Amino acid sequence: MHRFAAFLLRHRALTAMVWLAVAVIGVLIAPQLSGRLQSGTTLHSASYTANQTMQTQYGGVAANPSVLVVDLPAGTHVSDPRTTAALEAVDHVAQSTPGVHDISYATTHDASLVGKGGESTLVLVYPPVAGNPVDQQVMDNMASVITHDVSGAQVSQTGYEQLSAGNASSGGSSVITEILIGGVLALLVLFWVFGSALAFLPLLSAAVSVLTMQIAIWGLTYATSIHINPAVQFIVALLGLGLSIDYSLLLVNRWREERDAGSDNRTAVIASMRKAGHSVAFSGTVASLGLFALIVVPISFLQGVGLSGLFIPSIAAITALTTVPLLLDTIGPALDRARVRKRRIETEDAPKFWTKAARGIVRRPRVAAALGSAILIAMSVIGLGININNAPAGNLASTGPAHDGLVAMQNDGFPTGLLTPVPVLVPHSQDPTSFAASLRGLPDIHGVLAPTDAAWTHSGSSVVTVLPNTEIGTSGAGPVLAEVQAHAPAGALVGGSQVQAADVAHQIGQYFPILLGVVALITFVLLARGMRSLVLPAKAVLLNILSVGAAYGALVLIWQHGIGSQSIWGVPATGSISAYVPMLLFGFLFGVSMDYEVFILARMRESYDQHGDTKRAVVEGIGRTGRLVTSAALILVLALTSLSMAPDPTVKMMATGMAAGVLIDALVVRTLLTPALVVLFGRANWYLPRWAAKALFIKPDAHPVVPDADAPHAEQLAGSTQV
Repeated sequence: MHRFAAFLLRHRALTAMVWLAVAVIGVLIAPQLSGRLQSGTTLHSASYTANQTMQTQYGGVAANPSVLVVDLPAGTHVSDPRTTAALEAVDHVAQSTPGVHDISYATTHDASLVGKGGESTLVLVYPPVAGNPVDQQVMDNMASVITHDVSGAQVSQTGYEQLSAGNASSGGSSVITEILIGGVLALLVLFWVFGSALAFLPLLSAAVSVLTMQIAIWGLTYATSIHINPAVQFIVALLGLGLSIDYSLLLVNRWREERDAGSDNRTAVIASMRKAGHSVAFSGTVASLGLFALIVVPISFLQGVGLSGLFIPSIAAITALTTVPLLLDTIGPALDRARVRKRRIETEDAPKFWTKAARGIVRRPRVAAALGSAILIAMSVIGLGININNAPAGNLASTGPAHDGLVAMQNDGFPTGLLTPVPVLVPHSQDPTSFAASLRGLPDIHGVLAPTDAAWTHSGSSVVTVLPNTEIGTSGAGPVLAEVQAHAPAGALVGGSQVQAADVAHQIGQYFPILLGVVALITFVLLARGMRSLVLPAKAVLLNILSVGAAYGALVLIWQHGIGSQSIWGVPATGSISAYVPMLLFGFLFGVSMDYEVFILARMRESYDQHGDTKRAVVEGIGRTGRLVTSAALILVLALTSLSMAPDPTVKMMATGMAAGVLIDALVVRTLLTPALVVLFGRANWYLPRWAAKALFIKPDAHPVVPDADAPHAEQLAGSTQV
């Protein structure tokens, strides 16, 4: 890092011009990124094959439909000529809109579409492409036809997708808005940390970093056939902002320490890169590989996030390592000139609060370890109760037009399962009418629709729509899907959005152990090389797993049980967690939270290599990094809190889970458990046998034995390795 820093400072003008050009390109590219992102997912399953086949032949009939709930005036029956004529006119509006399909009583005369008393009915409206809802103007036009032709009729709208997004609009819909909110909150924390205009410097570096990430993701959409989901834009922007500031904060903080210790500016810049630069580079590598491991799951949404995640920490680290030295060398002293408060830098006293806290942990390591373990274990036990399912429709929104439509639908006697129908593609060689008849009367099925008009039948196939009593994919769905599959004729394809979602949940459950093993192994090997130890990386991996378990516990409390979800996000208890969230949360949190472990252990390692005293290394390591880690975690938590205001429910869950996980990791794992366990393990922390050094391709320790002040025996130093 010393040579790299010197090279950068010798070529300041060229480096600055390169980053300026990148920033300009990023500003131009960022608005185009959303147009390159694609919703939906691909996977290897029978439901995906069915949905793709139906999309090709019939359009979006495998999607969850938008629903018109028609309440007729008193004394009017659905079968009345005037009502039937109005429904036929509604069908004509749908048929005249390219790609839109609908099913109504006018085309089926099926009793399952008639509400109690015969004074209400439903119209199921399907979009041209699954994953994109029916255009709102089309829905409004269809509703207007009914209210115009049937005087006194009331029409409301609902749908599973509309309910999912019903309260999301209140959270904002612009990536720029989320970045600005996250940036302002981060600036407040940075002012608290530095007490001077130096707070602006990490933000300048982060702005360049986020723009660079936008360029990388934009290029990725051309370089791979894997779909990059629109949710990635929010994740890249906010998580990238938080990580970029964290890495810059580490470098700037070390630069200030060197300056306060009496070094001139250029020397302080090079020293900060030499001492803290390795930590930034190492953290970025570990976090990137942790996120990239998501590509082992054969689901395009997760693979797209994994590919994108490869760029987030790595670009954040590269940008910090190249822009921060330039900024510190040119404007650093000017920004730090007027400080709100003085800061003491004596080794034993700086900062006093964290040094005293570390001494307290050193005196009572068993108490600290027991307290931290109790918190993690309790939250992890709560996390074991996680329910991986789609949320019931009634739990998706408590207010809004879609919720009002759901209430009207239920009041009319329709079950909520009609929001997630199961389409079955029946080949021409089979009789769709007899198939439909075989399902009618089953206890879990409300009705079966087999329209015969041209929109639902082709020369080689037809579509039969099964209406379940309970939404498919939820914990209360029952055996309806198994019943449909058991009765399906030979060659029939059973599909539907929620059926595919259930397959996604199943595949995620199968691949989660593989992901866990891959990430844990990669992290252990990299940490073992960097820390020159076997105990420290093993402890770090174990604590990270417990930290993720605690984050799952927070997810269960916030979303599954609704503690705070209604008051903060306007979303009632979901009763379940989206299938994507646990795996995404593991991939991101496992990699990101390792940053703090590296920051702390690197400082302990540096101190230990100087004097061979484990307890002193803990005190100095926590004393020097406690404020830094807490501030970095707070910045990331604030950025993730801003991300939780994004419209996508999955992003909301992931952001809150990550924010809770980062907070737990910083305050419990790194502040209590990490230092306590280092003290308890003593000399074992630094143990690296020759066979392990050889396997890790690093040189065996050649340092002389140095006595450890907290142990009666001498121990061998593991070598001075800056991480």
